[in-house]
Amino acid sequence: MTAHPYPGLWSTDDGHIRHRLLPDGRYDEARGDREHAYRGQYWIEGDHIEYLDDTGFTADGDFIDGVLHHAGMVLRRQSDLTTTTDEGTRHAGTAS
Repeated sequence: MTAHPYPGLWSTDDGHIRHRLLPDGRYDEARGDREHAYRGQYWIEGDHIEYLDDTGFTADGDFIDGVLHHAGMVLRRQSDLTTTTDEGTRHAGTAS
């Protein structure tokens, strides 16, 4: 996978949807209190992202002026504040 500037945590302004784009081409999406709601692979070509969920669902989006536009949502890069537990990486909060 070619290196790109987009790995990290991306979140809607209300923090309800959180996409963690991992440097290895995997993603982990949280929705509200539901951590790990969706997981899968992603690919970046230029400023376009393609998602393939582990269940086979596909989606896409575009990075425009440093903002991720995905499925009618706007996600902004967040500080990547996490804690590690026995269950894996969990979201601990965001800061703009």
